[in-house]
Amino acid sequence: MDVKSRHHLRSDAVSEIRDALADRLGVDLEGESFELVELTGSPFDLVLVDGEPDVLYYEPDDGDREPFLTVRGANDHPPDRGVVTVDAGAVSFVSDGADVMRPGITEADDSIAEGDLVAVAEETHGKVLGVGRALVDGAEMAGDSGKVVKSLHHVGDDLYEFSI
Repeated sequence: MDVKSRHHLRSDAVSEIRDALADRLGVDLEGESFELVELTGSPFDLVLVDGEPDVLYYEPDDGDREPFLTVRGANDHPPDRGVVTVDAGAVSFVSDGADVMRPGITEADDSIAEGDLVAVAEETHGKVLGVGRALVDGAEMAGDSGKVVKSLHHVGDDLYEFSI
């Protein structure tokens, strides 16, 4: 991943990020400096919060960018909502970037709607392993078969390892 551009965000853009994360995840994101890092060859742009890559913008095919926490950001600022929890058997798969399947889910936030970005956490310690796109509503996630979260970013990927 190469940096295309890098600049500080205006206060209105910072407010939009803070409001979106508070509304969707229940996260109160504090920080003095918010810097947008545009990346080449990636569907993501990063926001460095006090120098840490805590927020990403994911640009889906419809072009409607939305802010969300990175895996590192979600572990530094644990979300109260928008979380899908997986059992120990799913940890290695999710950590390697696999999509989340129903049998591995132990809990899912009922407020999750199909199409939402979600944090995928493991049940033992609550650590976030990945970020994905919900393929079904939260209430429909647990079950016996089928893919329910499309993986977008996970522990150990290029975005996770990114540093400036």
